[in-house]
Amino acid sequence: MPKYVIEREIPEAGKLTTQQLQAISQKSCSVLQNMGPKIQWLHSYVTDDKIYCVYIAPDEATVRAHAQQGGFPANSVARVRTIIDPTTAD
Repeated sequence: MPKYVIEREIPEAGKLTTQQLQAISQKSCSVLQNMGPKIQWLHSYVTDDKIYCVYIAPDEATVRAHAQQGGFPANSVARVRTIIDPTTAD
């Protein structure tokens, strides 16, 4: 199934408290549970003003439906075409 990187613009995301991040995560998981196994959240990276999330989903529309149902921004949704790492250089 395709993998997607979602860019969420959230001003001062890096200043969110542990409790706020937990609440966001709980909301996301609740929506995912209601949507069924066709979409999975792998992990997210929190930066100063954005959160980058990595999801597995059948298509971009499913990723955007999750964002809409959860009340999350999805400013950019990009399908991952290839994954590289240092071993790619070998």
